[in-house]
Order: sequence, then C-alpha cells, then structure tokens
Amino acid sequence: MSAQNSTAQNLSFVLEGIRQVKFEDRPVPEIKDSHDVLVNVRFTGICGSDVHYWEHGSIGQFVVKDPMVLGHESSGVICKVGSAVTGLKVGDRVAMEPGVPCRRCEPCKAGKYNLCEKMAFAATPPYDGTLAKYYVLPEDFCYKIPENITMQEAAVMEPLGVAVHIVRQAVVNPGQSVVVFGAGPVGLLCCAVARAYGASKIIAVDIQKDRLEFAKKYAATAIFEPAKEAPSANAVRIIEENNLGPGADIVIDASGAEASVHTGIHVLRAGGTYVQGGMGRSEITFPIMAACTKELNIKGSFRYGSGDYKLAVSLVASGKIDVKELITGIVNFEDAERAFEGVKAGKGIKTLIAGIPDTSPGPFGL
Repeated sequence: MSAQNSTAQNLSFVLEGIRQVKFEDRPVPEIKDSHDVLVNVRFTGICGSDVHYWEHGSIGQFVVKDPMVLGHESSGVICKVGSAVTGLKVGDRVAMEPGVPCRRCEPCKAGKYNLCEKMAFAATPPYDGTLAKYYVLPEDFCYKIPENITMQEAAVMEPLGVAVHIVRQAVVNPGQSVVVFGAGPVGLLCCAVARAYGASKIIAVDIQKDRLEFAKKYAATAIFEPAKEAPSANAVRIIEENNLGPGADIVIDASGAEASVHTGIHVLRAGGTYVQGGMGRSEITFPIMAACTKELNIKGSFRYGSGDYKLAVSLVASGKIDVKELITGIVNFEDAERAFEGVKAGKGIKTLIAGIPDTSPGPFGL
C-alpha cells in the first residue's frame, strides 16, 4: 500500500474491511451549501473508536458496510468558503468539530444537538471521516484558533471537547473533590478541565502505572491503582488515602470498565454526582442499592454540545490547559496504518497523523 501524494487530488485513508485499509484518491468534496467551507486537513488524532472500526468493523449498531474514510479529530486550514460565509476566510486555521446535526429535530431545537436523531458524524457509518486532504464542514463547526495555538494542538480540541462536556455534565465547582476513572486521553483531559474549574482534589484511577505517573505530572493531585479486590474495598481505600471524608463529590468514569463503575458509585458521598463518559460493554451489573440509598445524581455524557468546542479553545488559548504534553507521536500520512497499530498496542497518549498541505497554485492553493 502506498500513498501517491504528488499526483493525488484528495488522498484519503479508507477502511475497506476489518484490518483492511488503503489510500485512495477521491474527488475533492464540493461546497453544496452557501454556509459551508472547504478545509485542507493538517493534523488528525487517532481515537479509540477509529481503532475499533479498523479492528472490528463495527461499534454497536454502527457497521461499516461500504468503504469509509477514517478519522475525526482534526485541524485544518480554510481553502475555500461558501457565498454566505462571513466569519471565516481562506487561510484561517481552524479546529474542526466533526459532527453536523440536522438542526431541526427536538434535541437540536432544545440545544442538545449532540443527541440529534440524524447526526452526520465523521467516520461513523455511513459518513466518511477527516483523514483526507480535504473535508467540507459548515462554517459554525470550524473554530478559528489564535496564533498561540498550534495546528497540532488544535487537533486535540476534539477529545478536549469531550472532556469539557463531561465536566459540564458533572457541574464541577471550586473546592470539590473529583475522582476520574481511566487515565487515557479523555480521562486525563477531564482531570485538566476539572482543575481549570477549580476542583481542589482530583484523583486519577487506572490499572496502568505509566499512565498514572503521567496523570500525576499532568493534572491530577493524586493517583490510585486499584487492587484485585472488591470494588467497595477499593472505594474505601480511595476515600481513606485522600481524606475524602464521607466520599467524593464527583466521580467521572472515562474507562467504561465495570469494576470502575462499581468503585465509582461506592466512592461517592451521599448526594454526589456520577457521570458516565467511557463506553464499555453494552450491559453490565450495577450497584443500584448504593445509587438509590445515596440519592446520587447519575448522568450520561455523549460527545460535545453547544459551547463545548469554543470553551475548549479558550481553555488552551488562555493557558489554563496544556494539550501539548498529550501529543506523544506524529506520523506522516503515508504511515497512517502504522500509527493505528501503535495506538492499538497502547503506545503513547495521543498520536497525530500529519495531513497533506495544499501548496498547489490551483483554485485551492494557499
């Protein structure tokens, strides 16, 4: 498999089947709506969902039936704008929000467009992703980034947007204690956002020592490695080791692991808040008695909604959150498959794939 960068008009990284990928030159997408823009994609992060589609060909009811371009964590440069676009111009650097809602259903009209019934989300069947030279998005789903944010950092706005949404679901307030299960990219960013929101204690929980050490250096105030014992026993140790009194104010699960869910419910104080951000098995056992008797506030969290991307950009631009430390590898476009293999093997925190800059003198050249 090779990438013919010099002659391709819109080179794309396409998933054909389980562990079957190829580079394909596809037509440059057209601007069909006057509010849309054409983006030259510069960097794309690899998400766990991308790897899952590559390895299994499906996630739940979303099954790859036709060849699909992968990727959805991207940044790029505007190279063409629709006639009604007023807030962006050719040459602007942007973070790309990859899910476009219908804007007409009840969730959209209620301000919860992440729950849109007809969401067109990049690299979720049947919609193509952003691992291509060009991608079209509505103007209001491209966020202009200031000069002090690099294009690499801008690609991390997608997982940061997820973390912002989770923390907003949790309604974190200054001085509160937050326990975050899972020290992957989203869990680490949840720690960072919680810290930016003023949480005084942020305990990162994971079974991988290296991720815990990174979490401690990055944004957590303490770390905890669960023992092979009952979740309730681990919860007691978390409370005791971190002087949480009657329990934590807030628990965020970014792992999806059943043991983490159980431990999280048990570690909360009465009246505390639990937010499920990680996706694991579709069905698990659940400590319903503890949830009821503590009268917990239990919430789900899905992707990101209104204001989340904007806040993510602001947090990085202001220096309240540093996402550079999460970027542990950048590979060339032609090495995309190798990057997927590395992420699957658990190497690094966040791997980016460099896109193909538009340097041609043609209609899209910058």
